[in-house]
Amino acid sequence: MAEPSRPRSSQRMRPAPLLFEPAEAAADPEHFFDLESMEDPRELLARATELTLAFRAATDRSVEFQAIAAAQLADPRRFDRLTTADIAERAQWTEDYAKKMVEFGRELMGGSEGGGPGSDGVGGAGGAGADSGPPLPH
Repeated sequence: MAEPSRPRSSQRMRPAPLLFEPAEAAADPEHFFDLESMEDPRELLARATELTLAFRAATDRSVEFQAIAAAQLADPRRFDRLTTADIAERAQWTEDYAKKMVEFGRELMGGSEGGGPGSDGVGGAGGAGADSGPPLPH
C-alpha cells in the first residue's frame, strides 16, 4: 500500500534542466548558464536556485553510484575484487572513506542485514543532515 518512509535525499527532486550552451559561450569564464545576463534579481535568484538544486541532486546521485561501484568492486564473490585501499586509491579517497562507501553501496543494493550500528555509512547515530550517505570527502 504505502511505501515505507524514506530519507529526504531518497525522494528524488526533478532537477532543473541544465541547458547546454554553445562552445564559445562556455569558453567565456564570465558566462555561466546565462545568469550574468539576467536583469531581474527575482528571476536571477529563481534560476540560480534551480541550478543549485540540480547540481546538488546530481552530486547526490553520483555519490550513490560511486558507492554502488565501490561495493561491487569489493564484493568477495568477485575473482577480481579490490581491497578498500585499492578502491580508495582509484577514487582519490581515504581508506576509511572507501570502507564507508562500500558499506553505503551495500545498503543501496539491499545487501545489509538488520541495520546494525554504523550501518548508515557514517558511523554515527542517525544523520546530521538530509543526506543518507557518507559525507563527501574534502
